[in-house]
Amino acid sequence: MPFNSDSGIIVIDKPADITSARLVALLKKLTGAKKAGHTGTLDPFATGVLICCLNEATKISRFFLEGDKKYQAILRLGVSTDTQDFTGKILSTCNELDFSREEITAAFNKYEGDIEQVPPVYSALKHKGVPLYRLARKGRPVEKPARKVHIYYLKIIEINLPEIFFEVSCSGGTYIRTLCADIGRDLGCGGHLKELRRIESCGFSIGKASTIVELEKLALSGSMTSRIIKMADALKNIPGFIANDILIEKISRGKTITDEDIKSDSLTGSNDFIKIVNKENELIAVLNRINDKFVYCCVINR
Repeated sequence: MPFNSDSGIIVIDKPADITSARLVALLKKLTGAKKAGHTGTLDPFATGVLICCLNEATKISRFFLEGDKKYQAILRLGVSTDTQDFTGKILSTCNELDFSREEITAAFNKYEGDIEQVPPVYSALKHKGVPLYRLARKGRPVEKPARKVHIYYLKIIEINLPEIFFEVSCSGGTYIRTLCADIGRDLGCGGHLKELRRIESCGFSIGKASTIVELEKLALSGSMTSRIIKMADALKNIPGFIANDILIEKISRGKTITDEDIKSDSLTGSNDFIKIVNKENELIAVLNRINDKFVYCCVINR
């Protein structure tokens, strides 16, 4: 039976061959949560870290959408597809794959740092409210303009042509299948993403993730709360301020909050976020300081 779920974050190790949305629906059923959502879609064939928010934690999902990611992936050279991964229609093939390690390394190194990347036409990005992949499947592909992303590092782990196993650390919004297609194009043979595993997202590593089988067992034993991360702990990169009863009351009534209410050495800029917690480290609200006043990002219902 589902337990009476708390609000918080659960990090799941997503298996292959299931959509992110379907996995969240399973989690919602296991926990009995009234609301649940994930913070960054993985393709059905992809595996790895999926951050899921339960109940009131859905209010802080925005803070995990654009966070840095790490992946391990396999690039398959010599075959280009319309989706830039193995699920798509083959567009071209090439059998001339006699590349040296130096040539492959040079092609990879080109993509470290700030780069301009054109999002794939088969993606969840929207055009006039419609996901691009739906338009592409109807024969009406829409290409979005290139946007800047950052690759912190690209590390080749193993070369076994036509496949290259690599690891990448990147900013949110980076498409690994586009990276594979671009590297294959630069080598002159084409390429696509054969396998993808997200090993870290927003500081949450795969080692801290639970499989759906583990969560099912915890649900049966009534121990699911042991895997729920408190909202205040999940927002580890946002400085915190312990509120007294007066400030908590002002926030609960939606009153204007100023620097006179929150005096924190952690705030150094005029556009800083700060999490307000009580003495038990329970999240009360997230505020954004604009000049000497604070804008409400979210207030947590107790």
